[in-house]
Amino acid sequence: MNDPLIDQYLDALWLEKGLSQNTLDSYRRDLRHFSDWLIQRSRSLLTARREDILAYLAARMSQGLKSRSTARCLSCLRGLYRYLLRENRISTDPSLRIDNPRTGRPLPDTLTEADVEALLAAPDVSTSLGLRDRAMLEVLYATGLRVTELVTLQLTQVNLRQGVVRVTGKGSKERLVPLGEEAINWMIRFVNEGRAGLLKGNTASPVLFPSSHGREMTRQTFWHRIKLHARTADIRKKLSPHTLRHAFATHLLNHGADLRVVQLLLGHSDLSTTQIYTHVARQRMKELHQVHHPRG
Repeated sequence: MNDPLIDQYLDALWLEKGLSQNTLDSYRRDLRHFSDWLIQRSRSLLTARREDILAYLAARMSQGLKSRSTARCLSCLRGLYRYLLRENRISTDPSLRIDNPRTGRPLPDTLTEADVEALLAAPDVSTSLGLRDRAMLEVLYATGLRVTELVTLQLTQVNLRQGVVRVTGKGSKERLVPLGEEAINWMIRFVNEGRAGLLKGNTASPVLFPSSHGREMTRQTFWHRIKLHARTADIRKKLSPHTLRHAFATHLLNHGADLRVVQLLLGHSDLSTTQIYTHVARQRMKELHQVHHPRG
């Protein structure tokens, strides 16, 4: 059941920050879970105390919630109570003076350049689906797009003559990202040879990479396709939906790209978000040194 208070807050959040629907859905789940927990204890979002938030977070962690997820949950609650305080719905903010759990900073999983080459070569390009997947993987590795940005990509966002793709990312921020020759070639081949077969007669569809049903593909479907091709390529590393995005950033830095350029290409609003990839690059250099240096 919808909670009007949560809906009002998320509507305000969307207007203020332009967050994606996926982020808003995640916030909604966290807030509803907290609200349900309070109701079981005869409290509500408007009457919750600092002790209630602490008890809730402790209960979630005892159930196995990771520190990073707990920190995200606390951040979500802080946002809600700052909004309620601003709107004069509460007189004190119960989320004040609650410290974030220590999360550490895990390095993103990434692939070597050889892994990427094997993954790109895995789809069977004699079929429309395989040709589509090859083009999508090439575009993903060439641009570092988020998976959502890729599956929602429309024909009008691509300028093949200039070799760029126009993307609207988080916070409704627009950026231009170069495609590269390989990605352009595979995209042209897919549009000319495979796209019409997937559209099922729906030739007016603006989506660049349609599903096998002729509609916009879901993130989950594309993620299943990546895992399928990873098995074909015999890649046994732990993968995530952002694996090729991570590889894009890490390989650029390994080859000397400027950190701020990578920040712009990824669409990060804060440079500190991009800086985690410098740790990946440094770790890779250490590994190469240990393997190849005579005194490594």
